[in-house]
Amino acid sequence: MGDGAKKILYVNSEIFPYLPESGISKIGRFLPQGIQERKKEIRSFMPRYGCINERKNQLHEVIRLSGMNIIINDVDRPLVIKVASISAARMQVYFIDNEDYFHRKQVYFDETGKFFEDNGERAVFFARGVLETVKKLRWAPDIVHCQGWISHILPLYLKKVYSDDPIFADSKVILSLYDEIATETFSDDLKEKIRFGDISEADLDVMENLDGIGLAKLAVRYSDGIIMGSEHMDEKLAEYCEKSGLPVLPYDDAAIQDGSYIDIYNNFYDRF
Repeated sequence: MGDGAKKILYVNSEIFPYLPESGISKIGRFLPQGIQERKKEIRSFMPRYGCINERKNQLHEVIRLSGMNIIINDVDRPLVIKVASISAARMQVYFIDNEDYFHRKQVYFDETGKFFEDNGERAVFFARGVLETVKKLRWAPDIVHCQGWISHILPLYLKKVYSDDPIFADSKVILSLYDEIATETFSDDLKEKIRFGDISEADLDVMENLDGIGLAKLAVRYSDGIIMGSEHMDEKLAEYCEKSGLPVLPYDDAAIQDGSYIDIYNNFYDRF
């Protein structure tokens, strides 16, 4: 990119204050603001989980962006786009919504602590919903920064299905990996639900196991750079990242604590 990336698309699993404060949600909240303050354009997306109070957070539907349908497993699912503003940060957050996937009150686990059976489908819908919405916005990102497991299918779609679209032709994918759902398993038909466009079985063969690690490996395969977002990562996943040959930004707890990670990430973006 020569003089550095100018437009950064954030695809987040969590953003504070819409979800409780956590390592991921705090970065989802403060990183885009910091990058915007460093004179880059940003857009930020997350799912509209059912626990998010729309009235309190002043979410409203963006009619001009809504109205598409996304077909998963031969079923049409309406895509609804909502938006809210974080006034202190002078930035907007776009929410991917669908009644079947995102209106339940829990985020990833039911009231008994069981990982939702359709979480894989939810990730498929979220990834495709983000990409289709960005196309409608006609906003071409230099960097797509994926944060959190529910964004992990997006790198595959961007590189294998959307790469010929002028909006995404020059986009690079940065992937932040966290120690989150390593041992959780997805439904047996996840690969069939992921397949879309020209994606083949061979494109998914890195997913030897249909679990959080398999999904993370799939995301790594189709990314351009990796950021280690947690201090303690699964050993097999860390080894896979090392062998990938991709630039890897190691975890830096001190930088996370004092906020200097924003400049570190900003410099990392400019390498692509």
